[in-house]
Amino acid sequence: MKDSGLLLVYTGDGKGKTTAAFGLGLRAWGHGRRVLVIQFMKGDDRYGEVRAARTLPGFTVVQAGQSSFVSKGAPSPRDLDLARHGMDLAWETLRSGDRDLLVLDELNVAVDYGLIPAEEVLRFGRHRPRPMDLVITGRYADPGLLAIADTVTEMAEVRHHYQAGVAAREGLEF
Repeated sequence: MKDSGLLLVYTGDGKGKTTAAFGLGLRAWGHGRRVLVIQFMKGDDRYGEVRAARTLPGFTVVQAGQSSFVSKGAPSPRDLDLARHGMDLAWETLRSGDRDLLVLDELNVAVDYGLIPAEEVLRFGRHRPRPMDLVITGRYADPGLLAIADTVTEMAEVRHHYQAGVAAREGLEF
């Protein structure tokens, strides 16, 4: 139902959380819904899903991170500023209600790395407008977030080709 406003969480140590969120975004877009993806801790335009989504009117991707890795426990001031910008944009989107689907990609990791407080994410999840669907992705989902989510999907790694020495491939990993 369009006005139900679900909260979905994609977490776990397996591959596919961002891919699943973009797939859901594409599905929603195909039904005329307005989609915003805010990517925390990512700032690289090489990702194929970002390139593709940016060609679709009404499907917006904003990267709120640098192209380099964040130091866990010691994020740079720039990392903190970018994450704050992403969260501020999420709040603005929540207040405006101008999107039907909001994806907060890697927000769980941003919380785990100390870029965004867990309490703020829980408050955000509880106060989203009911017509808006919300997807939060990333490893290390906070137990409180899992408790309030309507759907939780945990991606579990059984085997990964990295373990066999296969490098990241364009079109598959990015």
